[in-house]
Amino acid sequence: MTDPLISAFASDEDAVADQSVRPKRMSELIGQHRVREQLHLLLQSALRRGSPPDHILLSGPPGLGKTTLAMIVAAELGAGLRMTSGPAIERAGDLAAVLTSLQHGDVLFIDEIHRIARPAEELLYSAMEDFRVDVVVGKGPGATAIPLDVEPFTLVGATTRSGLLTGPMRDRFGFVGQLEFYEPEELEQIISRSARILDVPIMEEGAVEIGRRSRGTPRIANRLLRRVRDYAEVRGNGVVDLRAARAALRVYDVDDLGLDRLDRAVLMALLRAGGGPVGLSTLAVAVGEQPDTVEEVCEPFLLRSGLIARTPRGRVATASAWRHVGIPAPAGTVGGGNPASGLSQTPDLFSLEP
Repeated sequence: MTDPLISAFASDEDAVADQSVRPKRMSELIGQHRVREQLHLLLQSALRRGSPPDHILLSGPPGLGKTTLAMIVAAELGAGLRMTSGPAIERAGDLAAVLTSLQHGDVLFIDEIHRIARPAEELLYSAMEDFRVDVVVGKGPGATAIPLDVEPFTLVGATTRSGLLTGPMRDRFGFVGQLEFYEPEELEQIISRSARILDVPIMEEGAVEIGRRSRGTPRIANRLLRRVRDYAEVRGNGVVDLRAARAALRVYDVDDLGLDRLDRAVLMALLRAGGGPVGLSTLAVAVGEQPDTVEEVCEPFLLRSGLIARTPRGRVATASAWRHVGIPAPAGTVGGGNPASGLSQTPDLFSLEP
């Protein structure tokens, strides 16, 4: 239901291109002003003391720059960076091998840290606090715990579901940063910067249009820039201007609000159910996706845009959602509305585009 070219999940080709446009230092980072200032103080203080900074937890929806910030932390500290992910750490021994290989002052980045296995999480507690791990050798009554020292390091954890972190894990982080969606003006700056790096001719109005439809997410903004560049090179004059941006985004099914196919599928599933409430698992089945994908990829932007609301009984469509597809909302709809009419009257969403 979702096009990998414009979804929040990157293909291998996109990952290579994303790497080339990532900011390398704090001074190059656009947006996230509060987290950037807080991290700057934390890192500068650690550098003056000559010791690793407190462990850092970064939370927020996918594509907002958690991995980029981890790389920037390592670069600002002049330290080595080791990267892994929570699902990849299945056993405590896997984590022990990583921890004992760290050099003094290294940065260890664990993406999706809320999905780390419980035995590995418990091993991580002592490593974060005491820079020590206990490796258990053998089984049963003859099992022996061998203490191993770990070089002082800084853990940077990233999560899209901070509520799933256990209390003991969260308490061991000295700094917790919540990344917010970007404003269109910030995305315009990011797109212009990426265009310079990728050597893409771009007009200001083209950058504005792409930024406005990027769902507040730099990863999606950079991906849309490359797709509009492709369109401009094949069907235009090679310049990313307003006409090329609008035409390309129509081809790639990104509507005027920035909703892609999966977003609209979720929205239409709600509207076909009379606007809800509809449970998360039911929505996921209706659109052919996993519940985690709907909750982590679609919901944050739909909620932020005021198109859906969460209630104790499930998700409901707001009056704005009905207006977006050009259908009068049922009486009692969140945000107001008029008597409902059938979904058979739904127009092509792109016919509403200016």
